[in-house]
Amino acid sequence: MELVHIEPARKAPAPKPEWLRARAPMGENYHDLKRLARSLNLHTVCESAQCPNIGECWNHKTATFMMLGNTCTRRCGFCAVPKGRPEPIDFDEPRRVADAVVELGLEHAVITSVNRDDDLTGGARAFAMVIEEVRRRRPECRVEVLIPDFQGDEESIRIVVDARPAILNHNTETVPRLYRTVRPGARIERSLRLLQYAKEINPACITKSGVMVGLGETTEELHETFVALAAAGCDILTIGQYLRPSRDHLPIARLYTPREFAELKTAALQMGFRHVESGPLVRSSYHAHEQARSTGLGLAPAVQGLN
Repeated sequence: MELVHIEPARKAPAPKPEWLRARAPMGENYHDLKRLARSLNLHTVCESAQCPNIGECWNHKTATFMMLGNTCTRRCGFCAVPKGRPEPIDFDEPRRVADAVVELGLEHAVITSVNRDDDLTGGARAFAMVIEEVRRRRPECRVEVLIPDFQGDEESIRIVVDARPAILNHNTETVPRLYRTVRPGARIERSLRLLQYAKEINPACITKSGVMVGLGETTEELHETFVALAAAGCDILTIGQYLRPSRDHLPIARLYTPREFAELKTAALQMGFRHVESGPLVRSSYHAHEQARSTGLGLAPAVQGLN
């Protein structure tokens, strides 16, 4: 008897709901910023993490520069940034980031990095260098840094805080129960302690954190995480939908609706945050300049922070 091989029908992926559709990147500013990043040998997390807001932000000449290379030493299940063994830290990179900030005429610069567990203090020094370099060359620009946890190393955290960034951001990403799957190299207690320690070093430091939804958490777990962040002195909270970068990454448990994001924002504001940005396409640096204004930061906080 001849066997007939039948190919199973592939299920077509469901179309994204309207609130998750971002415009394709285009426009003169988008291409100018991409050219500038290439000419200065810089990475942007906008590209490396496949951010859905890249078109909107780049057309407003807002970008999140990613320092310390483009290879992360951790293997988080949600992140599209390449993983592996990185090259030695390039301590000329802070100067090139400042070049970009000056050329673009930015009033609010967001700077992040991959995890560099191979050189914690070196990574912290690079953050301090870029803050100081931007302040020296463009003092009217606010510098927001989105830092890794430095494995809880207090010396490294102090190096960054002592450089007086306008905003110190460290994302907790998810609820404690999901850390082992989502952030296997991290600990929620370590992240909360980082935010608390920053306030101990400099009570005037504005701190910020971000959480993704759609990974399998419950509303109660989210509220508990918000409470813990508020108790750690976190000033700004961002809440956004997790979007799967590829089939090799964690699946989406569910999509939250705009109404649910509004409800999460209302609940978080009642917990004492100074500003909450909550929506399907919200990411850490989305509308970062508006978040800064809402906390009372003027156009020259780098200078004010030295008083």
